[in-house]
Amino acid sequence: MADNIARVFADAIASDPTRPLLTWYDDSTGDRTELSGATLANWVSKTANLLVDEVGLAPGTPAGVLLPPHWQTAAVLLGCWSAKVTVVDTPGAVDVLFAAADRLDEAQSWSADERYALGLAPLAAPLRQVPPGFADYVVEVRGHGDHFTPQAGPGPADAHLLARAEARATELGIEPGARVLVDAARHPDPVDWLLAPLTRAATVVLCANLDPARLAGRQSTEKVTHALP
Repeated sequence: MADNIARVFADAIASDPTRPLLTWYDDSTGDRTELSGATLANWVSKTANLLVDEVGLAPGTPAGVLLPPHWQTAAVLLGCWSAKVTVVDTPGAVDVLFAAADRLDEAQSWSADERYALGLAPLAAPLRQVPPGFADYVVEVRGHGDHFTPQAGPGPADAHLLARAEARATELGIEPGARVLVDAARHPDPVDWLLAPLTRAATVVLCANLDPARLAGRQSTEKVTHALP
């Protein structure tokens, strides 16, 4: 396996960048968003370029991420790891903070030079009202380049995260090339819902507020081969 997250992601989509890589459902809103590997890579590149070109972050710089499982969260996290930025989840001083619009109270515990809010709305719609002191992530990121070339080698936390992801992929029974359904409420850790599947070049059906009555039909429609326990 590659020694860095950016390469693991690239390898996972290399064989067919057009296949659905991450399919997002929110059963409380009816939202469904499907991203191919190429589309997610585009968002990842834009995020990495935002961090490097606009915010001016260097490898190892801390970034705070206060986001739930979501396809935009995948773009933020993979963008951070592509830029070799260190993602932290403990409140403190960071150079950049990404926060869900419904977690802004928590964001006050963080000291950050740059702050981006995410509404996580269907169709990546912008925020209706941008909170004071924040920029709208989906508005700001769109203006950045579609391609980003990560520096060679792993980021500071890559070895630890990939070791955890490999172990979890084995524990969760994720086979190479699987189509994996994930209940976001049961598996909020991105090591489970994002990195572990990527280490197996698996694709993900990520479900928030999962309605048990829709589970069987969704597994059939999405051609799911494995549901995380």
